[in-house]
Amino acid sequence: MKRLKTFVLSLGLIAAAVSSSSALAAKEIAGVKFDDRYAVAGQSLQLNGAGLRKKMFIKVYAIGLYLNGKASTPSGVLSQPGAKSVRIVMLRDVSAQDLSDSLIKSITANVSSSEMPSIQSRLNELEANLKTLGQVKRGDVIQMDFLPASGTHITSGAQVMPRDIPGEDFYRALLKIWIGEKPSDGDLKDDLLGKAS
Repeated sequence: MKRLKTFVLSLGLIAAAVSSSSALAAKEIAGVKFDDRYAVAGQSLQLNGAGLRKKMFIKVYAIGLYLNGKASTPSGVLSQPGAKSVRIVMLRDVSAQDLSDSLIKSITANVSSSEMPSIQSRLNELEANLKTLGQVKRGDVIQMDFLPASGTHITSGAQVMPRDIPGEDFYRALLKIWIGEKPSDGDLKDDLLGKAS
């Protein structure tokens, strides 16, 4: 009887350990692990979805979207108040110019003509800041956090963009790169919205 209790207790500990480790690495994309939780501005955000950005057959980066609560629609993501985060892990070397051009093109495609004048100067600032990165290398992590007090905070490895870009409307425009009406990748949009099978 004592052996049985010890065996059952051991199974319980193993199950707890497995559960704990899977919570730490909720999803793995192309060898990149995205934790289930990520803290931004003192808030614990949860992984909404993660996926792979491909261009033709080339893997460009793995990306995870972190929110306060799960959302399966673009409007559900864009209407969420408070801190948010996008984590990009590069899977190939890309010039900062190419990265900047790609992101700016996707924002422009997804923002209405009536919205554009209000974000244009901040879009120019984003473009200028991204170009200072030089070369973005395989394995580099680009973190795009929305901090309610100051705006869009971007880091790439040890580099921090000169200043945060103000306005939640700007961060929503940034998110539309991946979940807008004309996303950079339709399959990736579904992945970030947690719709992947």
